[in-house]
This record gives sequence, structure tokens and C-alpha cells, in this order.
Amino acid sequence: MTTFERIDYLDPRAVELRRLMDEEMGIRYELDSIDPVALAAITGALSVDPASIAATVLAISDGGTPTGHAALRPHGDDGWEVKRVIVLPEARGEGIGLGLMQQVERIAREAGVSRLILQTGDRQPEAVRLYERLGYTPIPVYPPYDVALPQSFCFEKLLD
Repeated sequence: MTTFERIDYLDPRAVELRRLMDEEMGIRYELDSIDPVALAAITGALSVDPASIAATVLAISDGGTPTGHAALRPHGDDGWEVKRVIVLPEARGEGIGLGLMQQVERIAREAGVSRLILQTGDRQPEAVRLYERLGYTPIPVYPPYDVALPQSFCFEKLLD
């Protein structure tokens, strides 16, 4: 059974999961073959200021192992953005991504947020399927992803 824990963004377990996510995305998007200027733009677009994070959720297996992560940050005047959603490969298919998204949606609702947005990429079809299944609808690619990451897909969900 998986439990979900609200933690600080800089919790070492969260930092490690994000490091693993960066490794996986580097391979998926072949970042080692991108020119340095483009790579710097991508890195900048994906960077997250820890001070901007409103909430971070960690998924923990019944054995105590962190298996997933998601965070939320305010996005202008139009809601919050879901950031850094990851489920470890060995834990995929167990509903952890669904649970993480339900947790961040609950947190946003409790904070009075009426809209969530997120960005993912064209080489993450499992993420796209999850977001669509949860009722997220496509929106135009928004800054800073529109310039640095043209392969982005962006979504929104209006919360009740």
C-alpha cells in the first residue's frame, strides 16, 4: 500500500527522486546530444526556485521507500502549476501517479485554487495518458516552455 506525505521541497528524498527524473528525461530527450545554448535554455525553463513551491507530495511504499513525487507552485494570477511529477520505473502501473495527482488537486482545492496547469513532453506518453484520464485538457504551450521546449504539451484542469 502506498501512502502520501506532504514534505518540504528540499527534503533529501525528494531531491533524489528529482535527480532520478532528470537522469531519465536526459535519456528520453537525448539531452547529451543537444548544443550547449539550447541545453541552457531547456535547463532554465525547467528550473524551479524552491522558494516558489507551495506544496510537495511524496509517495511512500509500504516498505518505506519513496516511489513518487509531485509539487505545486503558484503560476501568475491564473492558478497553480503542477511540477516534477515522477514515479520510479519499478513502481509504475500501481496507481501512484494517479494518487499523487489526486493529492496535489486536493491541496490546491483546499488552498482555494480553481485551476491547475502543467507541462509535459512528447516523449512521455504515459504522463499524457494519465493527465487526460484525470480530465486535464490541452492548452497552448505557455512560457517559458513555448520557446525552450517546442516539443511540450501543456494541460489545464479547472477544479470544482
